[in-house]
Order: sequence, then C-alpha cells, then structure tokens
Amino acid sequence: MNRPEGNRFIFGSIRTCNYSTGKHCVFYHRYHLVWSTKYRFKVLQGPLRLRVRDICRQVCAQNGVDIIKGVLSSDHVHMFVSVPPKLAISDLMRLLKGRSSFKIQQEFPQIKKRYWGRHFWCRGYFSTTNGAITEDIVLQYLEDHIDNPTDASR
Repeated sequence: MNRPEGNRFIFGSIRTCNYSTGKHCVFYHRYHLVWSTKYRFKVLQGPLRLRVRDICRQVCAQNGVDIIKGVLSSDHVHMFVSVPPKLAISDLMRLLKGRSSFKIQQEFPQIKKRYWGRHFWCRGYFSTTNGAITEDIVLQYLEDHIDNPTDASR
C-alpha cells in the first residue's frame, strides 16, 4: 500500500521485487521473447532441441542475461529473461538467433537441406516487457514530482 511521507510516496511493494544491480544502477527489466523457425518447420526435437537450449543458455550467460523461464516448442522458442540495461533487446536477439543458427547448421548437416541459404530462424521476433510497477503509478509519481521536486532536480 502506498503511504505518503512528507512530499514523497513510499511504495510498500518495491521491497518484494528482486532487483538486479550493476556497477552504477539498480534495475528490474523483464522481457518475454518469442521467435520461430523459418517456415515454422517443426524441427526443434531430440538432440537439435537440446543443442538450441544449450546455445541459448551459453549466450545468455556470456551477456549477463538471467533466464527466468524458457520453453522450446517444436517450431518456436519462448524465453522470459532479465536483461541488463547495457544490452539492447535487438542485440540480444541478434546474438541468440545468429549464434544458434550458425552452430546448428554446422553440427546438424541434415538441416542444410531443409534450410538452404543459411537461415534457420524467421526474420522477426516478438518482445514485450513486464514490470512490477504499472504505468499509472509511474505517471502519478511524475505528476507528483513536478509539483514537489526533490533537492536534486530543482
């Protein structure tokens, strides 16, 4: 519950979030990412599926991305991830799709027959954010901040 304290609001729910920290920042960036195989061919099965999972885990670990939940279907991948602010989502997707496509086509030569042109994944992807604080709370905070600025912002 929000309770006023002087000119500020104290948000009780903030303490329950698991914030991540960088050298000079505290963040809570959660993204739901989805991408599919080219032509939606159902090829993510067996050892190929396990290898795609391992490659995605490696790329995320190398870039400081925490995988909260991940699901591989037979023709697409869902990932719910926490991404540091220094990494753009487009760069993360480029790394995930590019590295996995390259390694899969190297390690599984039977895929080359189906995916000629070295494109294993479709061109686009879906991403959406998820946060603990709603847009209404942020807008309310900004409106209150305009009326009662702190010492640092005057």
